[in-house]
Amino acid sequence: MQFAARACRSARIMSNDDKAAVEKLHATYRQMKEEVGRVIVGQEAVVEQALMAIFCRGHALLVGVPGLAKTLLVATLSRALHLGFKRIQFTPDLMPADITGTDVLEVDPETGRRGFRFVHGPIFSNLVLADEINRTPPKTQAALLEAMQEHHVTVGEHTLDLPKPFFVLATQNPIEQEGTYPLPEAQLDRFLFNIVVDYPSEEEEREIIRRVTSPGDAQITPLMNAEEIIHLQQIVRRVPVGDHVIDFAAKLARATRPKDISAPDFVKEMVGWGAGPRAGISLISAAKAHAVLRGRFHATTSDVAAIAVPVLRHRVLTTFNAEAAGVSSDDVIKRLIKVLAPKEELVV
Repeated sequence: MQFAARACRSARIMSNDDKAAVEKLHATYRQMKEEVGRVIVGQEAVVEQALMAIFCRGHALLVGVPGLAKTLLVATLSRALHLGFKRIQFTPDLMPADITGTDVLEVDPETGRRGFRFVHGPIFSNLVLADEINRTPPKTQAALLEAMQEHHVTVGEHTLDLPKPFFVLATQNPIEQEGTYPLPEAQLDRFLFNIVVDYPSEEEEREIIRRVTSPGDAQITPLMNAEEIIHLQQIVRRVPVGDHVIDFAAKLARATRPKDISAPDFVKEMVGWGAGPRAGISLISAAKAHAVLRGRFHATTSDVAAIAVPVLRHRVLTTFNAEAAGVSSDDVIKRLIKVLAPKEELVV
């Protein structure tokens, strides 16, 4: 088929070293699922999406009700990846300086001279868990914007680089209303994925109860380090993508905009605001990581379709009519994929 031929030709663009690294990552990914599974029961899709965000040099928002081990999941990933880890508990009285750090006045005990010294905040780590990010006011939420986008922090007259690699994994409780501050759309757009953490199955819940109430703690073996992750991020960026795949991602992002001429009628009726250009970039970046984790050397339209929901769900705002009819942004995105997905779509 012409589609398969185009994909196979594009796969030859990767060097032999890159292909070897992809194969190694594919094997390591299977091991990593086993290691994380020692602590976290189920939630395989959540683990995979969190890893894809890391390999795409992106950030992820984990949304789920209390008690689903969101915090434990992030801490376990940091141990499996052998990364520096800091947790920030967001509260209404948290200030920006509590995240970024601040200058403190010190007195030299020998000379008596006074001077300022910068004390680094918890943002200076490889993996930062922003726990219950919607529980702090916008002023403090905004302290993360520069770090997430530019990977550095400006304090006073100084700009300080953050450690590499750097990721923010934030958690949020979708059912809380009192004492919460919804993230503005501009900050939501900084997250590559909006990952929904759902309830475990009946068998998984039994296993959770069995493990937690038994003696002993699971030991996690680190399978990567910071240097290897940075190298893999570069490889993911080099994964070839055909023009038809980019066209599909661009059409999918544009079709979510109700005022765009290409938007279907149901989008114009049910969507109040669609995804911006960053969505198309995220779709391709995540599709590359999705392909690499499966041991493939190129991304296809099926990879884009597979990650479209977590990439777009926080970038598509539904109308009141849609909410009244029980139609969510996930429903709109899934319907769009069915309408726009190429008829010749296949995994090669």
